[in-house]
Amino acid sequence: MTEPSPSDHPARAARPDRPARHPLIDRLLAVTGGREVRADDVDAFEQEEGGDAVLFFGGDPVRFPEALDVAVVLPELLAALGARARVGVVPRDAEDAVARRYAVQRWPSIVFLRDSGYLGSVSGMQDWDVYLREAADVLARAPGRRPAPAIAIQAAPACH
Repeated sequence: MTEPSPSDHPARAARPDRPARHPLIDRLLAVTGGREVRADDVDAFEQEEGGDAVLFFGGDPVRFPEALDVAVVLPELLAALGARARVGVVPRDAEDAVARRYAVQRWPSIVFLRDSGYLGSVSGMQDWDVYLREAADVLARAPGRRPAPAIAIQAAPACH
């Protein structure tokens, strides 16, 4: 009997229209009972019952290796804060569209939501005490409107 290769795993098998997920992202989904969230179902994710929700934007783990650290730490962070949050992972091929919705400009980022409202975000990998403080501050906020989408501005070429 031959050992199955990692690409034989259905969650990691690359489809022509979607890049394969890293095993640590699969672990995050398994540990938290989370799911992928794409642009066409982010409204449904926001509106699901259950109070708090977290969206994880990891980006390409080759370009942003700290994203894998965040994927490992996120369940521990939620547990330490006593947060019972639904977890959504935004896949790389959907990140740009969903990131605009929450004005996410840095990878990795975690966006916190509550009752269909926006709480805030924490970007990058942080020291544990910084993570706890920043995430607790975000979770203490009242839900509000999403931030305005970021708009890229380019300077006009100099005329002299």
